[in-house]
Amino acid sequence: MEKKLNWLKQISEVAGISGFETPVKQLLIDKLAHQYEVNYDKLGSVIFSRKEQKELKVMLAAHMDEVGFMVKTITKEGFLKFVTIGGWWEQILLGQRVDVLTSNGVIPGVIGSKPPHILSPDERKKLVQKADMYIDIGAKDDKEALEVFGVKPGCAVVPYSKFTVMANDKMLLGKAWDDRIGCAIMAEVMENIALKNTAATVYGVGTVQEEVGLRGAQTSVKVIDPDIAFIIDTCVAGDVPGVTEDKAAGKLGRGIGITIYDASMIPHIKLRDYVINIAEKYKIPYQLVFSEGGGTDAGRIHLNSVGVPSIVLSIPTRYIHSHNGIIHLDDYNAGVSLLTKILEDFDKDCYKELLK
Repeated sequence: MEKKLNWLKQISEVAGISGFETPVKQLLIDKLAHQYEVNYDKLGSVIFSRKEQKELKVMLAAHMDEVGFMVKTITKEGFLKFVTIGGWWEQILLGQRVDVLTSNGVIPGVIGSKPPHILSPDERKKLVQKADMYIDIGAKDDKEALEVFGVKPGCAVVPYSKFTVMANDKMLLGKAWDDRIGCAIMAEVMENIALKNTAATVYGVGTVQEEVGLRGAQTSVKVIDPDIAFIIDTCVAGDVPGVTEDKAAGKLGRGIGITIYDASMIPHIKLRDYVINIAEKYKIPYQLVFSEGGGTDAGRIHLNSVGVPSIVLSIPTRYIHSHNGIIHLDDYNAGVSLLTKILEDFDKDCYKELLK
């Protein structure tokens, strides 16, 4: 258990916004390169596979990038104006700590704006817009920010959060669960099957730039040209106040989510039913989930070439796209178990049945 929690701590805390995923990639390489060949697409997605190639090819994908920010300009007073990388809601940004990644090292900062004490009554009724926010790194002016701290336009800015095991020790608090928990599952599944004679060549993939347009999925799938694909991501948890089941069905601790619909893909129905049957056969807890407002890497992967039967397996997550999310360890374990059993079971006959 301690080894697993340490792994989840590492992969949650490592910095890796869209376009800057190299530290995440290195963690995955350190974990899997002794068992698999390592290849890449030209955007930086990492692909793990056995040297011996089989006719049937399965893609197991999770995106490495997290939402974050990028320095846009530096004011003469030394404050950083920024652009958001990925989807952020302004309401959760103010007062949050960030790390600015520079050639000189990590520079801590905090997101600020005009203090509420001096806002007019009308201004207090409105959400502060991103354009009116800045990052305070404690610089006395732009010269110190640039020349001493090493901050420049284009520097990545990463949410600051520490992995924490909560009072209920199966509840895990941390940043970037979307989609580091998917990366963690992919890596553990690849370890599980490394010495097994699977009927298919399995390609474990850490994709880049999902949060800004599913970009690494589109390029890495062309390298592999898989027959089927399993995409691991997160889904919005519906077990918090104010959220009804018809808006978000996933609940922490109820098992791995099998996605029946999202805005970028309807899963291959026979593949969906096959996955459900495997879960029931091996008594692996699962729940059916959906996402009406978001998509995943599956949106690009399933459209490759003449089509790739695909499905998304999701970890219900509270407070996605914020500095601090919460997941349940049992859901993680269920995801690992289900994908391991699927890859041990899946063969040419299963694939032919899917295509009938």
